[in-house]
Amino acid sequence: MNQNAVQRADLALVVSIREEGSLAGAASALGVVPSVVTKRLVALETRLGQRLFDRTTRRLSATAEGEAVCLHAKGLLDGFAALEGELGDRQNELTGSLRLAATFGFGRRWLGPALAAFQARHPALRVELQLSEQLPDLGAQGYDGAIWLWAVQERRAADWVTRRVARNQRVLAAAPDYLARRGTPATLDALALHDCLIARENTDAEQRRAAVWTLRHARDGSTARVQVRGLLSSNSGEMVRDWCLAGRGVMLRSLWDIAPQLASGQLVRVLPHYAMPDADIHWVEPWRPKTPRRIRLLVDFLAESFRAEPWKPGGTKAR
Repeated sequence: MNQNAVQRADLALVVSIREEGSLAGAASALGVVPSVVTKRLVALETRLGQRLFDRTTRRLSATAEGEAVCLHAKGLLDGFAALEGELGDRQNELTGSLRLAATFGFGRRWLGPALAAFQARHPALRVELQLSEQLPDLGAQGYDGAIWLWAVQERRAADWVTRRVARNQRVLAAAPDYLARRGTPATLDALALHDCLIARENTDAEQRRAAVWTLRHARDGSTARVQVRGLLSSNSGEMVRDWCLAGRGVMLRSLWDIAPQLASGQLVRVLPHYAMPDADIHWVEPWRPKTPRRIRLLVDFLAESFRAEPWKPGGTKAR
């Protein structure tokens, strides 16, 4: 077969005839008169040396060769469209909108400024950020994605696409006056005897008084589970942080949230070789056959902005 025998217009012609089911329907879809479709089809069949469609006054049906041509033509046309769309995106300014979700604390403190910087780079782009303590059903509720503080395990891999954009850890901390009054725990057993400030959602009466913290040792990677108790607990992490700053006990809190207080000396790390390992920051999005360029660029931008963990001493903010 001559490699130049089938051109893009020919591909569109046979696909349109197959999808419309008639020469007249294809002519209407292509915006030409029926005689043009007939002439082009005859010319194509002559070049190929194959009959692609059986035609009578009552019906039109694709031959086996026609079905094969239509199948490959559809794939090629889709590929052309995708390539043109990507090339157009590379040349044109980002437009459209991004609808995102995030938790309240990280969203306000770190994600919000990063999104503002990203939008400033792409002035025609609209960004909407919804803050929530519950991860929405992203696809059903029309979200492009979310920045969340842990990997989403309850969904099947086919439903979600996730990417870690930054490392983070939850660390033990207390106010200096609390440690001066109660002493600094030197072991995990000693920690269990301290007043611990518990952030939780569980409302069970017994569980409100106790919690299990899973901690990993930074040097040897070993993990330990410590049952802690305290008279103060809340479903608000910010409330727990405020209690800790007021000297009411030891808390387990994300480093991104308390790095300024640690740097200023308002809070002190407790058992600094231990941390909770499940607090990395993830991008989560509903699965889709092709991710729009504006989303890909946003995720890359966030990963680069947070790569150096700017909440650590010496880190840099998103720019």
